[in-house]
Amino acid sequence: MNQLVILCLLFLSTFSFGQTTTQTPENTAYIDVTGTVEKEVIPDEIYIQIIIREKYVNKVKVSIEEQEVKLKNALKSIEIDLSNLFLSDVNANYVKVSWQKKDVLTKKDYTLKVSNATAVGKVFQELDKLEITEASISKVNHSKIDSLQQEVRILAIKAAKEKADYLLAAIGEQTGKPLIVTETPITLTRLDMARMPVRSANFVASSIEESDLKSYEIDFQKIKLSASIYVKFSIK
Repeated sequence: MNQLVILCLLFLSTFSFGQTTTQTPENTAYIDVTGTVEKEVIPDEIYIQIIIREKYVNKVKVSIEEQEVKLKNALKSIEIDLSNLFLSDVNANYVKVSWQKKDVLTKKDYTLKVSNATAVGKVFQELDKLEITEASISKVNHSKIDSLQQEVRILAIKAAKEKADYLLAAIGEQTGKPLIVTETPITLTRLDMARMPVRSANFVASSIEESDLKSYEIDFQKIKLSASIYVKFSIK
């Protein structure tokens, strides 16, 4: 009998604890809103992939080293910092070419980082002069992308609060404390110009005058950051 009484008391105490500590949303008046913000920025990091191959010109082999020297001199002439030119792959790749001796010729992949569309146009001009046809824009980025993501998140949650404020003000109520905050994963959208070959991209170098490159930069490769945050606010 004593054991039965103890079990009953334990059951009642457990039930009472659950009732006093659980608070359902239905017990609180609330409003739920979503704040959404979009921001567009022009990238300040544009990566150009450049491939240099050993080749024959009038049956004379032109080495990678010779072409590399010419490339670096050309980049210097347009005031490109050579510290932004680096090998994409430390080890050179090897390819066979059809020739009398069936030589095995090497190729090297380089990545060049520039900061704007004007520099891209100048680089493609020099590549065209050097007859380097294997070049493409591999990716774009912004040097402050992390802080920009933080900025749009803050703007999104502020937008949610502002929306709740004016909606409740319309019915004579006030926004209370946030009950639930849920963030949708931030979205980064880049204009896809990756792997654009130098020949098809030659309009950057020749068709557009240097004076027009600044205006072209706006449409060149924008990065769009989108943030969306759902917030459930209590109503005072």
